Order: sequence, then structure tokens, then C-alpha cells
Amino acid sequence: MDIKLYNSLGKREEVFKPINSGKVGLYSCGPTVYFTAHIGNFRSFILSDIVRRIFEFNGYEVKQVMNITDVGHLTDDADQGEDKVLVEAIRQGKSMQEVAGPVIAQFEKDLASLKIKKPHHMPKASEHIPQMIKLIEKLFENGLVYILSDGIYFDTQRIENYGKLATVDMNGLLAGARVEVNSEKRHPFDFAVWKFSKSDKKGMSFETEWGWGYPGWHIECSAMSREYLGQPFDIHTGGVDHVNVHHTNEIAQSEGAFGIPLANYWLHGEFLLSGESKMSKSEGSLYTLEDLEKEGISALEFRYFTFTAHYRTQLKFSLESLKATATALRNLKNELSEFPTPTKPDESYLNLFNEGINNDLNMPQALSVLWQMMRSSQDKAIIHATLLKMDEVLGLDLNTSYEISESVQQLVKEREKARLKNDWKESDRLRKLINMEGFEVEDTSEGQKLKYVATITNVEHN
Repeated sequence: MDIKLYNSLGKREEVFKPINSGKVGLYSCGPTVYFTAHIGNFRSFILSDIVRRIFEFNGYEVKQVMNITDVGHLTDDADQGEDKVLVEAIRQGKSMQEVAGPVIAQFEKDLASLKIKKPHHMPKASEHIPQMIKLIEKLFENGLVYILSDGIYFDTQRIENYGKLATVDMNGLLAGARVEVNSEKRHPFDFAVWKFSKSDKKGMSFETEWGWGYPGWHIECSAMSREYLGQPFDIHTGGVDHVNVHHTNEIAQSEGAFGIPLANYWLHGEFLLSGESKMSKSEGSLYTLEDLEKEGISALEFRYFTFTAHYRTQLKFSLESLKATATALRNLKNELSEFPTPTKPDESYLNLFNEGINNDLNMPQALSVLWQMMRSSQDKAIIHATLLKMDEVLGLDLNTSYEISESVQQLVKEREKARLKNDWKESDRLRKLINMEGFEVEDTSEGQKLKYVATITNVEHN
């Protein structure tokens, strides 16, 4: 079955054709590790995971690379300001490595909580400086870069079709609207591939033939994607906010250096909105996975929430909407836990599911098929098997029931004793304690049954 993808490069849906039969090279823009990733970031990382899972579901062998930016991402999207990790290091009185280390560890923990498959390679920018220098040398050979007082800049007027990925009219865009004007630059859209520094700032500046400095953000991805996937590779993913600057500049320097495409397909996920604007640290509107956990919402329930909108559609976040979808997933898992042992999946429903995911990663369509199957008159053992097969893409741990702790089991036993004694006051008290542990108890003719509902608390966000 063909897989159709919306390619941002051509701004149209295209049938995927691999460079090498049966294989996919996938590069995903990873985190800048100066601050804990928030759930807006994770919508993009879930997208890259879904891309990988869908291709694997269709029988492809996928090689995924996700970079770790631990140096070179400036506080301004273009070339102004300080390195984000350096700014945080100065604020904390630590080295850049000391700042990045715990953030990377938390990121990997969050990936696991979200059931995002660990990429095959997660290269750090700071460990690939030689590859970046080699790429800059190639750009010098091709006459595409020039030296200014604060760094080495790419000359965007020396290549054809600069900005072909961008969704704006590059010629009509006012200088400084996205790339701050440096009076020394030959053209406002020229960007830094290397920034000079006076010394080894907090352990993240490097000595070269041009002097001390550190790489530009864009050169990092060009060098590391080429190192692990070659050029061209199949698919590049990232957030829609990367289109106009970061990915546009990746294409310019990679294609300028080697005269061939960087990637054949470009996929961009839309924003997770908080109110009417994107969720971001600068807006003070972010939630982390830890924040959601304090609200009684699991990482997988957030993952499920992201599937309710197409990846190219903005998704409005609120705790109320997230709790509603979390309840749906809990009900699904609770119901599945009582289904008989899975047998053989229903191929007709699997084909419908496959049509959805292969239709430009249409997860809402895929979820619709899942619920149609769940409410069908098909044998429950077959439904169970079908949903577990779908879960190879969904990654929701549908085969895992909610764990009932020993303390909750003890409360259930004590409540049963109270009921046998007709001590309804004690029975109600114990019911409330069980509810506080995240479970709802139901009295049936067969005894007490527990249903997971989660513990809901309140957490303030400034």
C-alpha cells in the first residue's frame, strides 16, 4: 500500500518513493538542551516517532537520527544574542556540560514515558565539530561563505532558489523581520555558519584556523545528518517554526556544498496552542510532562491527545480537553483488560487503519477506525488482537493494564470487610481513599471491581 506524505518542499501530497528499496533514512530535529522540554516540543517528537512507526508497520527498515543541540543555538532565531545553553550556564554558575547533562537525561526519560522509540543515533553537536569544520571548508571552496568581525557567514545571493522551502515571499520580506540586520552582512538573509568568541566560554568554544568560536545552529544539522544518513536522505521532520529559517538554511548550505538535495521529503508539524498562541517558554505558557503528572494525566494520555488532530493542524491545549481524552483512553484500557486472550486480528479493519495512517499520517482517521472496531459486533478476542496490532503504531501500551498497588488492594479488602459488617460509613470512607489513589470502585454481584480514573490534583503555572 502506498504511503502519501505532504512534502513541505513542493507544498503538495506525494507518494513516498525511497532512495533505497525497503529502507528509510529519517532525520528529526531534536532538543536544545538548556531547559526541560515541554509538551509543545513533544508534539513534534511524537510526530517523528509516528513517522518511524508507520514506515516500520509497512515493512520498511528505518534508520532514525535525532540531534542534541548542546551548543550553537542562539537566543535569536538568526545570528544575534548568546548561545542558549551558555546563557543558562552563566545564570546557574555552571559549565555548559553541567547544564546540558541533566536536561538530556530528563529528555531521554520523557521519551521513554511517551513510548517514543529511541532514535538509532542521538548525536551531540559538541561532539561533531570536526564534521562541521569540514563542511564549512567545503563552503569556502565553493565561494559561498565570507568572514566578518563576528563570524563566518553564508552568502545567500550566491545560490539559486534560496528560501524555496519557506512559506513566505523572501524578496518581499522586510529585512529584520526574521533575520536581524547586521550592517556588515552582504544581504539581510545571510546567516552565520560559525560565530567567533574571545575564549573557551564555559567549555563550549572551539579553536580553529579562523580562531576560537562555535558553530551556527543550522550547520550542526547539515553536518550530522550527512554523517549518519548521507546525502540525500529520505525524510526530514521538525516543527513548522523551523521552515522559514532553520530548515531553509540547512538546505542552502548542504545543497550549496554538494550540489545535491539534502532530503527528499520535508514534514512539518503544527503548533500545540496554549490559548491563541503557541506553547513556549518565552510566553510563560508551558507545561512539562511532570506538570501533567501532577494533574493526574500520564504521558501516554498526552500522546493519545496529540492523535486527535492531524499533525498539520494546530491543536488547542487545555487541561479540560486533555482530561476528557485521558478518560477515553482509560475507559478503553479498562474495557480491553476484561477482553479474552487475543487471537487473530481482523484484516479488514487493519486495512482501514492502514489506509488512515498511510494517508499523510492521518491519526484522527486511524483512531476512528480503532473505535469502530471496538464498538463492532466482532468476537472480543479478535477485537483485542486487532487493537494490539494497531498499537504497534499508536504506542499506547494497550496490552498493559493499570497497575493496582498493594496499598490499594489492602483498602479494597478492608472495604469488603466493612460491607460484610454493614458498616456503610467505613465503606464510604474507604471508597474515598481508593478514589484518591486513582481508582473508582464499583460494587457488583461478583464483588468489587476497580476502574482506573487517575488522581486529579491542582498545580499552578506562572
